Amino acid sequence: MTAPPCLKKGDKIGIVAPARKISREEIQLAIDIFQKWGLKVVLGKNLFGSENQYSGSDKQRACDMQEMMDDSSIRAIISARGGYGTLRIIDSLDFKKFNEKPKWIIGYSDITVLHSHIHQSFEIETLHATMPINFHKDEGSVETLRKCLFGEKISYQIDAHPLNRKGKSEGSLAGGNLSLLYALKGSKSGISTSGKILFIEDLDEYLYHIDRMMISLKRAGKLSHLAGLVVGGLTDMKDNQVPFGKTAEEIILDAVKEFDYPVCFGFPAGHQEKNLALLFGRRAKLNVGKNVTLTF
Repeated sequence: MTAPPCLKKGDKIGIVAPARKISREEIQLAIDIFQKWGLKVVLGKNLFGSENQYSGSDKQRACDMQEMMDDSSIRAIISARGGYGTLRIIDSLDFKKFNEKPKWIIGYSDITVLHSHIHQSFEIETLHATMPINFHKDEGSVETLRKCLFGEKISYQIDAHPLNRKGKSEGSLAGGNLSLLYALKGSKSGISTSGKILFIEDLDEYLYHIDRMMISLKRAGKLSHLAGLVVGGLTDMKDNQVPFGKTAEEIILDAVKEFDYPVCFGFPAGHQEKNLALLFGRRAKLNVGKNVTLTF
């Protein structure tokens, strides 16, 4: 995997909104923080646009993303927020200049589309991390984003979860939002997972749908040859009137019960206040024991 250059003071970071619409007030804190880091902030021309739930039309959102990727002076591009919409524009983007001169693509949730497409098509590292709309939620998560962007060493240690499956492994980290990985499966943006540590998280899903997505990924061979599985936030899960009978964590563990790689639950990343930055495409070491360590 190719790692984009680390940032330094004076570099430019672009903010775009390829999915749901956003207001200036919602990202002002992030702008202020970027400037405190010594970065110059460049806003997408259509950043504050509006078309129904989107931040402008598909064409406008794609145009902003394209301009940021093609501008060689911009060293990182962060999505203001997630929502839904990146899938609608991914096929209209031209990654030629981006591939020639990689830069950091940052975000989570709907931005899984970009992570997966870039990971699979161009083998360039990306950054799964908090986004401007969430900068007020947890200072520690914002700090991990800064460390990753400026090339500082990053490693994590968290408490063990009762459902963890112990073991040690090493591999390139990949993944993102489970619903998007499921939606991308079978397309040119769907990632290969063999030999990799897969990270998944999700929000506001019915338990039966978690089961359906996991079984579908399993049938597609996406869970068979992992080096490890890291499960982040499974936030605001829903159930039907007739209970499904398992938690989201139990559903996931059941889907991978026949495999022997380590499995970690409760990693603090995803749709929750603590959303630690993860270097997708970077080789990582996972140790699931009395506690859990993830080291890049």
